[in-house]
Amino acid sequence: MTSTTVTAAPAAASTTRRLLAAGALAAPLFAVAVLAQAAARDGFDLTRHPASVLATGDLGFLQVATFVACGGLMLAHGAGARRALRSGPGSVWAPRLLTVQGVGLTAAGVFRMDPVDGFPAGTPAGTPETFTWHAMVHNLAGSVTFLALVATCFVLARRVGGRWGFAGRVCGTCFVAGLAWAFGGGTAGSLTLFLGCVAAWTWTGLTAARLETSGSPR
Repeated sequence: MTSTTVTAAPAAASTTRRLLAAGALAAPLFAVAVLAQAAARDGFDLTRHPASVLATGDLGFLQVATFVACGGLMLAHGAGARRALRSGPGSVWAPRLLTVQGVGLTAAGVFRMDPVDGFPAGTPAGTPETFTWHAMVHNLAGSVTFLALVATCFVLARRVGGRWGFAGRVCGTCFVAGLAWAFGGGTAGSLTLFLGCVAAWTWTGLTAARLETSGSPR
């Protein structure tokens, strides 16, 4: 083994750890950005309005930037998982699912949701009868991202096992319940969706960030 090889190995491991850590930042960044905007933007109510509608109006660029930044972090996460999970359960699908989330979040930022239910100010109450093409693309990207997140919970839970793996299954199941409640028109559905998403996303981020380059949890 040459000295170049010896030097390259720690450098590669360090790069992998940074890529994995990037994914762990995505959920907190998203949560803080949404909550800060929810408190600052007139008329926004997280119990009625999905976080995506923050991308509309004069300050909509803030939520667009949040989506794109989180998408970039998840793409890095997928790349890190691909380097770390070299074999065993989840080695194929975990990196793919994390990458899908990155692409979906980026698309959700590029293609904005339509104004809805009184937000931004001046928007008619209720759900629009028709949606623009970019809103339909946004909704599709969001749906794919949500499904990929749920699947990631179960894929990584199988890999890590134990109590931490059980927690991942709980997060994934609760998120599915939150999705069903929100899309079924349940009370405060947008808030339920937000909390379920952040919980599941935080778990997957922490799990992947704990993986060494050998693919074993720390």
